[in-house]
Amino acid sequence: MNSRDQEFKPDLYVIARIIKTLMEEGPLNKTKLATYSGLAYDKFITYLDWMSSKEFVAEENGLIIVLDEGIRTYQRLVEWILKYVGKLKFSRKRF
Repeated sequence: MNSRDQEFKPDLYVIARIIKTLMEEGPLNKTKLATYSGLAYDKFITYLDWMSSKEFVAEENGLIIVLDEGIRTYQRLVEWILKYVGKLKFSRKRF
């Protein structure tokens, strides 16, 4: 783990929102995924790099895809949020 990984503390709702978008929309290019996720592009790239390093997502032919580990992580996040927070609220899809 490099020092950048040690400094970056991702928002779990943002991770869930990115994965959920990919699960619902399928593979997307970076610009569209950033827009659908409600993130500024530079912030989105930081999340994407972090998520790629954890094998939640990957890039294939210029499109971002969700991997099995990303789906499992999303399911665990949703379970945790429902158990301890009681509601889900992380959809920011903008068209």
